[in-house]
Amino acid sequence: MSLPSITPPPLTTSFTAKPTQPPIRQIPGSHGWPILGPLSDRLDYFWFQKPESFFRTRMEKYKSTVFRTNIPPTFPFFTSVNPNVIALLDCKAFSHLLDMDLVDKKDVLVGDFVPSVEFTGNIRVGVYRDVSDPQHSKSKQFSMQILKESSSIWVPELVSNLDIFLDQIEATLSTTSSASYMFPLQQFLFKFLFKVLAKADTSLDPKIAESGYSMLNKWLALQLLPTISIGKVQPLEELFLHSFSYPFSLVKGDYNNLYNFIQQHGKEVVKCGKEFGLSEDEAIHNLLFILGFNSYGGFSIFLPRLINTIASDSTGLQEKLREEAREKAGSTLGFDSLKNLELINSVVYETLRMNPPVPLQFGRARKDFQLTSNDSLFNIKKGELLCGYQKLVMRDPAVFDEPESFKPDRFTKEKGAELLNYLYWSNGPQSGSPSVANKQCAGKDIVTFTSALIVAHLLRRYDSIKGDGSSITLLTKAK
Repeated sequence: MSLPSITPPPLTTSFTAKPTQPPIRQIPGSHGWPILGPLSDRLDYFWFQKPESFFRTRMEKYKSTVFRTNIPPTFPFFTSVNPNVIALLDCKAFSHLLDMDLVDKKDVLVGDFVPSVEFTGNIRVGVYRDVSDPQHSKSKQFSMQILKESSSIWVPELVSNLDIFLDQIEATLSTTSSASYMFPLQQFLFKFLFKVLAKADTSLDPKIAESGYSMLNKWLALQLLPTISIGKVQPLEELFLHSFSYPFSLVKGDYNNLYNFIQQHGKEVVKCGKEFGLSEDEAIHNLLFILGFNSYGGFSIFLPRLINTIASDSTGLQEKLREEAREKAGSTLGFDSLKNLELINSVVYETLRMNPPVPLQFGRARKDFQLTSNDSLFNIKKGELLCGYQKLVMRDPAVFDEPESFKPDRFTKEKGAELLNYLYWSNGPQSGSPSVANKQCAGKDIVTFTSALIVAHLLRRYDSIKGDGSSITLLTKAK
């Protein structure tokens, strides 16, 4: 079964650039004094303002969607990290990050900070490599082939594992008024993703079956803690989580367990990596990153937001989605069902627009060039690090009507299809196609397809769902 594609029509003139050239402007903002400037910005980012307000206040202060600032991590124990960035906060400016002729993507997944290669077996996996690196082509082809080969089992495995997860939530609700679903959701994701992507059944190893998802959580956390806020009491979070890198030794045993499991039970997929020029070691580490960081990590962030959108609704949206899921998806859910689920697809897209799972994208200027924002031109120098905060980029009023409002039908009909050109959550537009020539997420389409299928399955199974981004309080089975 081949995966469907959604390709919007060409942009209409209402979204094209104005014929007059905007004025050239000096980039506003400042990186401040060494140490003090980055430290001040770090405290604003994590403590006093938080990321969204951090970017909003500076955008308003400088009356510009392009400005200089600093991005954590910074002082005291990140002496090799340069926190200086140029923020890009409108769609037109952000689009330069997707032009591989203009930006270099080597080691900029989380800015200038690069977690130790020990976390990936002393191998720099594909996501950290620029498109000019031959290893990028090998790992990207490998990841796209994995997804292609998984398509025949994706939907049945998704549905069967999703039902196990929902049975568990129902059992909890039978004895209590609220069921926290984060860990059960991650257990479902872990088992499902390992089966479809690695062709490995986690039940073959009791330790992996019981604790594999926890192993991934720790592995992810130790790499990203210096760059994210976890909502703990300040200043403890600043002192103990954002001031230094954590050593791989803390999760070495867990990672080796996952590596050995893939080596033993994912041989078919690992062999596929060899076909693209990857050694067994390179294939396993790349596969673990695809599974753990890209897939499991991304879904763990996004699905609770999507469930919250559905379960906390008080506007009648759930009823409309339920009607569409039951009347237009066909007798059996599958990829072919998606072409008829216009509103469900739109809700998935709108949730991604409002809360992309990866909020920041980076690129280092490959050469001197002129960057165009919605209203100005800016001179960018070779080597400068560009930072796009997607949560604000995709609320650009020049592109999106009522950008701060959640509009379930925003991506429906012809205009909605055009707006997919500005849905940048996947390091590329939703209308784009991942290839070895770009850095767009190989699983871009499968993420949206899977999310839409989950929504459809939920609303075919239940007449009513109540809850939020962390717990379910009511599940009324379909009559």
